[in-house]
Amino acid sequence: MKTGLIHIYTGEGKGKTTAAVGLAVRALGHGMKVCYVHFNKRPELYGYNEIQSLQKLGAIILGFTEGHWSFNPKVTRESSREDVKNGLIQLAGFVQGENLDLLILDEILISVRDGVLDEEELLEFIAQKPAKLELVLTGRGASDGLTEVADYVSYIQKIKHPFDRKIYSREGIEF
Repeated sequence: MKTGLIHIYTGEGKGKTTAAVGLAVRALGHGMKVCYVHFNKRPELYGYNEIQSLQKLGAIILGFTEGHWSFNPKVTRESSREDVKNGLIQLAGFVQGENLDLLILDEILISVRDGVLDEEELLEFIAQKPAKLELVLTGRGASDGLTEVADYVSYIQKIKHPFDRKIYSREGIEF
């Protein structure tokens, strides 16, 4: 690939991370170098085995936050802002030296939505990405500015969900 495009998977529906992971599996199957980075969640605590599967397939897995303050009382808005900003700084240097084909920033859009990362800070990160790097941003609440710079925007809308009938997360399906 000579031109890396920007994807956004957003909305209130289930499947944003799943779509990103699916794209990563496809890229890995074609011998591409993939990095998956999670923000605002801790996959290792909740049985997100798809992340472990990506690692087994050769993806680089990184995380810069200890979850979201709504789910982890040790996390505050301030600590989250520091972790996300420092993570993006480290990631910017990492990306320049790794010759990646695909970079997934899972749940990064929540950081902008919740005001711990300014839209402009993420736009600056995007502007500095290598030209061939395909970039995926996931999370609820994609901002107008991020939507504008993206090449693909998928809005995943919840029409119906089993949770509404008190059917809770099932291993292998929701996690």
